[in-house]
Amino acid sequence: MEINWIIIGIVAVVLIALILFTVKKNQKEKKKLMELLNNDFKKADEDEPDFDNVSER
Repeated sequence: MEINWIIIGIVAVVLIALILFTVKKNQKEKKKLMELLNNDFKKADEDEPDFDNVSER
């Protein structure tokens, strides 16, 4: 049985391309999720004092 190196090479290239595509897509989804989680919080009420800027007043 002869090893067909061309077919093995094509399969290897396709697998590497699939892995790279999956990693790239995962990074995009991670970035979207991080932006969503960083911006998804309740805004501070204006009635509450801001103790960080008390000395500026």
